[in-house]
Amino acid sequence: MELRRVVITGLGAVTPLGNTVPEYWNGLLNGVSGADMITSFDTSKHKTKFACEVKGFDPLDYFDRKEARKYDLYAQFGLVAAQQAIADADLNAEGINGDRVGVIWAAGIGGINTFVKEVSDFARGDGTPRFNPFFIPKMIADITAGHISIKNGFRGPNFATVSACASSANAMVDAFNYIRLGKADAFVVGGSEAAINIAGVGGFNAMHAISTRNDDPKTASRPFDVDRDGFVMGEGGSGLIFEELEHALARGAKIYAEVAGGGLSADAYHMTSPHPEGYGAMLAMKAALEDANMQKEEIVHINTHGTSTPQGDIAEPLAIKSMFGEHAYNISINSTKSMTGHLLGAAGAVEGIATILAVFNDIVPPTINQFNLDPNIDPKLDFTFGQAKKRTVNAALSNTFGFGGHNASIIFKKHNA
Repeated sequence: MELRRVVITGLGAVTPLGNTVPEYWNGLLNGVSGADMITSFDTSKHKTKFACEVKGFDPLDYFDRKEARKYDLYAQFGLVAAQQAIADADLNAEGINGDRVGVIWAAGIGGINTFVKEVSDFARGDGTPRFNPFFIPKMIADITAGHISIKNGFRGPNFATVSACASSANAMVDAFNYIRLGKADAFVVGGSEAAINIAGVGGFNAMHAISTRNDDPKTASRPFDVDRDGFVMGEGGSGLIFEELEHALARGAKIYAEVAGGGLSADAYHMTSPHPEGYGAMLAMKAALEDANMQKEEIVHINTHGTSTPQGDIAEPLAIKSMFGEHAYNISINSTKSMTGHLLGAAGAVEGIATILAVFNDIVPPTINQFNLDPNIDPKLDFTFGQAKKRTVNAALSNTFGFGGHNASIIFKKHNA
């Protein structure tokens, strides 16, 4: 069968750099760090006291009080980002067939704020199991996809993807496949996460996974730097509208970019550490290129997973060199996590928007906080350190990898009719 073409017609974002797509993009281009001291709970007993929190977000700006109480913060972020994308694409316009519009919304963790509150309240009580009737619906990772469909009457395929930090990249690959196989005309796809709380920060501290650079939080996320000491937690959500090309053209929708291909793989190596040579990451990029029927020389930009962790920041450049050979030196590589922090299950969607806008605007956002390149990393690679780079970006790849060895790569290219 002939596969249908898929384009992106809407974007939405709630991020540590701003609560709209223009604010987020402007923050990226200007090299703004979203990191600061945590305001949402008392960190006095925590090893890490900072994160990339969403700022100025009031749920009552988007929901009435009664409705807001039904949603965990991760779902609030998700619903707002999704509605921004839907409005941007005008997907609720006259003539849209809701039976043919699906929702795939990712979370690596889900409603952990709700879980922490409910269990803490129980532990402080007399042992009687008094729980909020919304406890389970607020906590489960699939509920945001359900809420988006209910709000908008979208009755197509509806589910959540959970593959740790690759979750929303997985969601995008799934949406791409459903549409090109003719199973739907459009998808609201993305992810959200809100794990900056006592348990989230404490748990990652226990793993020695996050930075403890409390004296200088704005430079703590420093991908590829020799002095990196772990990732910086982020929160927020991003939504995208994936749409079948002819469906989009028929209704005069604007098109940001085309989805060219997606690749998935597993490291089959370790619970939390990547394959030391990035073999699984290389397999995902290879699969994405083959799926797109593209030559490796066509890729000119890669938004890396680039978390600022000791092992990961060595493995991924090795994977890129293994995959692209000499052409690797012609690719503008970056890590937008240096600015947003790591949004966990929402990372793929947040970074997907950055990659799409790089293609759309022909400019690659920078990697900030580079002071001394790790000597184990090839200095001839172009990490776009310090400032954004203007160049023609006809095709770009975004990488996202998760605990458990989950790898996802997706390629976006300029739309040519």
